[in-house]
Amino acid sequence: MNELHEILQKYWKHSQFRPLQKEIIESVLAGKDTLALLPTGGGKSICFQIPAMAKEGICIVVSPLVALMKDQVYQLVQKGIPATAIFSGMHKREIEFQLNKCIYGEVKFLYVSPERLKTPIFIERFKSMKVNLIAVDEAHCISQWGYDFRPSYLDIAEIRTYHPVPVIALTATATTEVAADIQEKLLFKKNNLFQVTYERENLTYHFAHEENKMQKTIELLNHIKGSGLIYLRNRAKTKKWRSI
Repeated sequence: MNELHEILQKYWKHSQFRPLQKEIIESVLAGKDTLALLPTGGGKSICFQIPAMAKEGICIVVSPLVALMKDQVYQLVQKGIPATAIFSGMHKREIEFQLNKCIYGEVKFLYVSPERLKTPIFIERFKSMKVNLIAVDEAHCISQWGYDFRPSYLDIAEIRTYHPVPVIALTATATTEVAADIQEKLLFKKNNLFQVTYERENLTYHFAHEENKMQKTIELLNHIKGSGLIYLRNRAKTKKWRSI
């Protein structure tokens, strides 16, 4: 644990882990397939980045969006951690160059889309990499019960045949059915779920039926200090309410 805290302090400038982060990291380091269900902003990335940093080899991160890949690669590089991403639009020579760097140990994190995992060039290079962990981000995309199902996610487990390393799946949203489906589709050796409660003690919800919604809103605004958000159904209502 001293080593993990040192990594956390050195690269992320944090003195302690957030709830469940340490337990998730320990699970991964123990070689267990792990599903981490944490809210947005709950520090999911650290749950695979730190154990990957603590072990020799490269971590393969499966991510659904190019923007997410580029952002995380940028954040890691800014911390002095070698990372790269392979995405559509890159020239074949650049792809080969980046994959070769992964083989020779020059990269610690490789971000790829689920579609990329099935390409011959990736599979060929992947076999020669010293992989220490496979991380599946936005893992709800693997489940047909999920709100953002992406068929290519169903094939992720196939790459596990080349490297017997643990898999960590991460998502901010998953029902009981989705969580079970994720673990089944990724071929977890044993179900292993870590979940943080979504209850926010600092938030209060109040519902009311009002005939004159605008008047009621004005009354609320007059009694609330600071800024606020008003959600409306369409642009027409938004324009109308701008004058209040």
